[in-house]
Amino acid sequence: MSGMEIERKFLVRGDDYKRQAYGSSRIKQGYICSGHGRTVRVRLRDDKGYLTIKGPSLDGGISRYEFEKEISQDEAEQLFRLCEPGIIDKTRYLVRSGQHTFEVDEFYGDNDGLVMAEVELSQPDEPFEKPDFIDKEVTGDRRYYNSHLRQYPYSLWRGGQ
Repeated sequence: MSGMEIERKFLVRGDDYKRQAYGSSRIKQGYICSGHGRTVRVRLRDDKGYLTIKGPSLDGGISRYEFEKEISQDEAEQLFRLCEPGIIDKTRYLVRSGQHTFEVDEFYGDNDGLVMAEVELSQPDEPFEKPDFIDKEVTGDRRYYNSHLRQYPYSLWRGGQ
């Protein structure tokens, strides 16, 4: 997959998303490089690997170019050896709301306690139905980027949201 990724991010309140989810998967991801809004990420999602390259956002974090390629589990494990320090560990829950699917990430380790939801859109101003567990919007707030959480985990700054 490649093309423009358009998404909005939100904090999540409560745990109703678990009851509403139609699927979930465990995700481990690391960053081969990250900086200036560009990232090269390796991910294991259950037993499938992915290599993803993302470009910088030019519109406050709503959209950015993304290229993603599925790779083998073994290739992903090998690429983790090249990653910068700090691994993201989370469970992703999939929740339908209207015509959209919200991806709700529950983080572990140094990011324990953080739960965020993302919704992918086809246009930046596309309307969507927010599920009842959606809280404050954090689109464009770099503290909530996975590449940032790797270096500056939620446990270090959560009191100062």
